[in-house]
Amino acid sequence: MIGIMVASVFGTTSCGNKKSSDLTEEPDSIKDTSANEAKSISKPLVEHIYTADPSAHVFDGKIYIYPSHDIDTGAPENDMGDHFDMKDYHILSMDSIGGQVTDHGVALDIKDVPWAGRQLWAPDAAHKDGKYYLYFPAKDKQDVFRIGVATSTSPAGPFKAEPQPIKNSYSIDPAVFQDTDGSFYMYFGGIWGGQLQRWATGKYDANGSKTDLQKDDEPAISPRVAKLSKNMLEFAEPVKEIKLLDENGKEILGKDHDRRFFEASWVHKYNGKYYFSYSTGDTHFINYAIGDSPYGPFTYKGVVLKPVLGWTNHHSIVEIKGKWYLFYHDVELSGKTPLRNVKVTELHHNADGTIQTIEPYTKQ
Repeated sequence: MIGIMVASVFGTTSCGNKKSSDLTEEPDSIKDTSANEAKSISKPLVEHIYTADPSAHVFDGKIYIYPSHDIDTGAPENDMGDHFDMKDYHILSMDSIGGQVTDHGVALDIKDVPWAGRQLWAPDAAHKDGKYYLYFPAKDKQDVFRIGVATSTSPAGPFKAEPQPIKNSYSIDPAVFQDTDGSFYMYFGGIWGGQLQRWATGKYDANGSKTDLQKDDEPAISPRVAKLSKNMLEFAEPVKEIKLLDENGKEILGKDHDRRFFEASWVHKYNGKYYFSYSTGDTHFINYAIGDSPYGPFTYKGVVLKPVLGWTNHHSIVEIKGKWYLFYHDVELSGKTPLRNVKVTELHHNADGTIQTIEPYTKQ
């Protein structure tokens, strides 16, 4: 267990994939801004390891963050994300925003996941009846992404993995939402290296489309959702597709790269409405859409977070002591997309329920 002081209090991306030549490029919106002209609104929460894809929760009055653990294994860079070759998970915690951050060490190692082959990507966690559940994607022995679950009596772990992945699970980026009636729902999916496009028929097609980005005039491939069983270890129902709609009630099309889903699902509830937020991948936005049901449909409303340094953008949104916060990542420490660092900044809902767009950098 390692105590780390936050570098400074903040001011007032999962593993997306692209062509290897673009992996370390900055998003267009900040590409022309030199380092001495841009200042981040927040600082990395920890600097002794690289972390990404932060899923934050409040358990027992304490803030716990479940991130990916970026490491450099020398794996070759390619547009399927092989260089995101994570081996384990570290869980971070803090008593309050801006306070000391504790790294609780290795919570789960890939060598202790019987069914997993490689790549422990973005996880999430949940709590029910005194037990904690860590949900995580990994490629199985056939190199197909599945979603596993591990359990612990402590939110900091260590976690023990179930011997098999969740039945009928696939793709990446599990995010578990607890509704006000106590029901739990898992949202998941990511195109391109996340393999979601290979499940178009409900069965895995290894020879299927590499990505849906060529299908400009068709509805974009949608994220998935399934209610969890009472034991939290399996789906209680068949997996459903989520519809993301534009302002006219039409499904967002594949060519609409500024608004269509790519990866990094997250759901929070505010004033009785369900907010589905996600990454657009190659345009680098965290967007959000609002609906009246945990199953959607969700209508696009705007941008939560503008592009960050590094190719990926991945987040979580959580209420802490009456305020809302956005946890996210960039590459401030390394300058390299596969070696990221998690951050946090305050998030504000407007009176009409919309979210104020966050600019991750300001000009000095």
